[in-house]
Amino acid sequence: MSASSRWADLGPRLGIGFIIAVIGLACVWAGGAVFLILTVLISACMIWELVRMLDRSAPAVPLAVGSGGALLVAGLLPAGYALPLLIAPVFVGFSQMSQHRATYSVFALMIVLAGFGMFILREQFGFAWMLWLALVVMATDIMGYFAGRFIGGPRFWPRVSPKKTWSGTIAGWIGAAIVGAIFVHFTTSTYELVGISVAISMASQLGDIAESAVKRRMGVKDSSNLLPGHGGLFDRFDGMLGGVVFLLLVEQLIDFPPGVVIGL
Repeated sequence: MSASSRWADLGPRLGIGFIIAVIGLACVWAGGAVFLILTVLISACMIWELVRMLDRSAPAVPLAVGSGGALLVAGLLPAGYALPLLIAPVFVGFSQMSQHRATYSVFALMIVLAGFGMFILREQFGFAWMLWLALVVMATDIMGYFAGRFIGGPRFWPRVSPKKTWSGTIAGWIGAAIVGAIFVHFTTSTYELVGISVAISMASQLGDIAESAVKRRMGVKDSSNLLPGHGGLFDRFDGMLGGVVFLLLVEQLIDFPPGVVIGL
């Protein structure tokens, strides 16, 4: 691979990444209804992309609107009432798919739970810890991208994702650990946060790999063309999807944020 082709996607990647980061951080900072609307829009678009990838005959727009609407209402309700409302659109989508129902159900459930989880994380823990999560996922992606191209080496799963290398994978963990260490320095958190950051990094990489496997199976390069020349929202938020779902699963099993008393 020539040097020019190796870095051919750098410009679009940085440009789109910068725009997404600015909009995302502004909405995270605002919190409340602004951040809820952002999570609803992103989740609905990801559902639309998922349905179009898996089954072109299924009603992608109604399923996306229904899932987004459920997430919007769920954000205004206590969690106990919100959860069945979030899962209901997954059942509706399952009944409307003529193929790949199991794949749809798993990913659709992850998308709506991740959207809801990000909103709850922002509401309960505040801007700083939503920022930590975003930076961990971003550091994983950025470090993995540059290490994979500078260092190269053995491929992680060449049949599914030929550009992903072990060097990039490990570099992503290192980037996440650095983010965790920085937050330890500027907060009252303990160094357990470094380990949690690395685990979130691993989960985000699994989210990326899982989406790559679906695209490979369906014979598509990108989830959509919503981001011109740079794929779809599913392509950009697959890592966040894995990271958020993982954090939701383990949040009750660990002291999170470790050593930090929220609200004091």
